[in-house]
Amino acid sequence: MKEYAGKILMMVENFFPADARVRNEAFTLSEKGYKVTVIALRGHAEKAHQIVNGISVYRIPKITLFKKVASARRTPFRKILRKVQAVVGYTFEYCYFTFACLFVSLYVAVREGFDVLHVHNPPDTLFLVGAIHKVFGKQFIFDHHDLCPELYLSRYKAKDDIMSHALRLLEKLSLKMADIAIVTNESYRAIDIRRASLNPDKVFVVRNGPDLERVRLRAPDRALAGAGRTILGYIGRMNPQDGVDYLLRALRYLVHEIGRTDVYCVLIGDGDSVDQLKSQAASLAIGDHVLFTGLVSDEDAMRYLSTADICLDPDPSSPLNDVSTWIKIMEYMALAKPIVSFDLKETRTSAGDAAVYVTPNNEMEFARAIAQLMDDPERRRKMGEYGRMRVERDLSWKVVSQNLLLAYNTLFPQSADRGAGQAMSA
Repeated sequence: MKEYAGKILMMVENFFPADARVRNEAFTLSEKGYKVTVIALRGHAEKAHQIVNGISVYRIPKITLFKKVASARRTPFRKILRKVQAVVGYTFEYCYFTFACLFVSLYVAVREGFDVLHVHNPPDTLFLVGAIHKVFGKQFIFDHHDLCPELYLSRYKAKDDIMSHALRLLEKLSLKMADIAIVTNESYRAIDIRRASLNPDKVFVVRNGPDLERVRLRAPDRALAGAGRTILGYIGRMNPQDGVDYLLRALRYLVHEIGRTDVYCVLIGDGDSVDQLKSQAASLAIGDHVLFTGLVSDEDAMRYLSTADICLDPDPSSPLNDVSTWIKIMEYMALAKPIVSFDLKETRTSAGDAAVYVTPNNEMEFARAIAQLMDDPERRRKMGEYGRMRVERDLSWKVVSQNLLLAYNTLFPQSADRGAGQAMSA
């Protein structure tokens, strides 16, 4: 029987291996001698159980109770209905996923066994599964992707209410339950230590770093590159809190007020707001200047981004975005692309001189910054070179994953003998 450094069961309410952060963590731990099993959502045409790169993956069917997008009719009744549907829908879906994970984890415990339960949020209800397994001596890691209270406040433009307080309680219980907490940046680390009174030695920063073997330049898209226009690129989710609506309004100003009709923006990704955003683009009379690609393969995504002259991060200032780090920033930098972004703390920490920063949520400044970069190819080149250098030196997955291995060394001291992990910061 093969001897492992340790056995890990991961849980994520997302698709695997599509989720880049979970994929990177799982593959890295597997390469370092851990046996890794993942419980994830089941996508279209995916198998209920599959071996992916040596990792055993169990998939749970996804159930969606209500659409999460706002109605175009913003009446007071519609706003209240949307909020009620959100609360009921998320409560049902998260409870369903949590209990499904419990049953699958019991099956895994009997069939394959595991030493550590490593859960990725959201939801913040998976600590309930951890509580049961801790009774049987398992260790629990809480991988804090999103601040759920701030996500709720930002997505629904809500005020502090009973829902946000309930989410803070679930977050605190998850953190208190954890033997180790993993976070994406120093802002999250400080928040977790303060909110749950955690021992700082138990909270590890594992940043969202791109895998440079996957995120690399490809041959440009011939049709786009040959159109004689400046190509703008965006990749990421398109949900209400993600700011793509700000980007579209900035494009309207760029095209119709500044007069830059020589521009074309490729929007890569999917989300709850896509249909609304397409309608918005049409109503703003910029339909001829944007392409919504939907979900595409990694190869196609890299081809589109490789063609882009300028990449965009329109995340607006909000309780969530002000302290969060988005992988797209590091992916743009890995491809040596200059960036236009609103001036948010963690974005500036990551991108440094690779981005032009404008006043948060100011769409006209965003448009003017794009126009200035369009006319300055030498500045774009220097920004791109700086970004690529910073990623290679400080922010690639190969670099930032050392803290993941260091965290696991505290649970499995014998794995330190394998040379796994040295502390780093960036």
